Amino acid sequence: MTTLLLFLVILSLLVFVHELGHFVMARLMGMKVEEFGFGFPPRFWGVKRGDTTYSINWIPLGGFVKIKGESGEQAQDADSFSAKKAWQRFLVLIAGVTMNVFLACVLFSIGYMVGLPSVVDDQLPANARVSEQEITILQVVEGSPADEAGIVAGETIVSLDGQTFAFDTEAREYFAEHGTAGVEMVVQAEDGSERTVTVTSVYLEALDQTGVGMGFLTTGLVAYPFFSAIGQGIYTTYQFTFEILKAFGGLIRDLVVSQEVAVDLSGPVGIAVMTGQVAAMGIVYLLQFAAVLSINLAIINVLPFPALDGGRILFLIIEKIRGRAVDQKIEVAVHNLGFMLLMLVVVLVTYKDFVTFGDQIWGAIKSMVSI
Repeated sequence: MTTLLLFLVILSLLVFVHELGHFVMARLMGMKVEEFGFGFPPRFWGVKRGDTTYSINWIPLGGFVKIKGESGEQAQDADSFSAKKAWQRFLVLIAGVTMNVFLACVLFSIGYMVGLPSVVDDQLPANARVSEQEITILQVVEGSPADEAGIVAGETIVSLDGQTFAFDTEAREYFAEHGTAGVEMVVQAEDGSERTVTVTSVYLEALDQTGVGMGFLTTGLVAYPFFSAIGQGIYTTYQFTFEILKAFGGLIRDLVVSQEVAVDLSGPVGIAVMTGQVAAMGIVYLLQFAAVLSINLAIINVLPFPALDGGRILFLIIEKIRGRAVDQKIEVAVHNLGFMLLMLVVVLVTYKDFVTFGDQIWGAIKSMVSI
């Protein structure tokens, strides 16, 4: 139940901020906003203030802003979306994406004020404060000595032959010098339990080098003074946005070239499960997770696909090129088709989530019933 509530809170925050961007910009551009709703109908509660009805709806997985004339009607009215200039409509359409990026900046900045999980190296600014520093295992090569010893990604290196190291570079040098003779490792699992294993460096054909077959880095909670935290929050948002765009580019390339998806996709159920897993790690991890989700929401919405903000911006660009708007019946039909396709994707990905996380979901349901 806690996981579900956390998932709904995070989703509500992301959607509210996105729709708030559309709402505020529409009002600034002189457009009439008929309804600002959280969730999808049927309506649970609503109140009218001025020209706008503020509503809470029964399906808490989204939200919407209903702007007068957004489907091309009432173009003769000055307060209609369709009556405004192209640049004004563009600002309204892009405002939701902008607000999600802004939210990510805020969440990362707050995280850096209290301490955010980060890689620790000699490139950190002098005013950075590091706590809970540890050497974290990020990857284990299948079939390698580390894999055969049962080491998994996410565990941390406590000691090597009884010696502790502050940085991954020191541990890497130790493996280079003593790996072929065998190294006794004490590793700590994510639940805090420790165990001792012995690994020996061998030639790894997959990497074309000698080693034990695991990649690791020094990580810790990194905090900054107030203004530096804001700067780091903005820069981290840029970094994540760039990396996520690269991932989306690779996904689209794989779909076009090989008709295969090389990465795992998660829908609402998968994200809900991950929310619970991240929340168990602590509030700063949850902040980071919410910030990354906000960037993902921004990027997905700006894609030039019908029914998304990016799809509507695409029609706006076509209008500017042609010198006149696309027939509204055609545009509405295209957006409706796009929406149906998106819902189909959501259903398919949700089914995949149930297959992947079914045991965890069923366990959560049984624990709720047994209370």
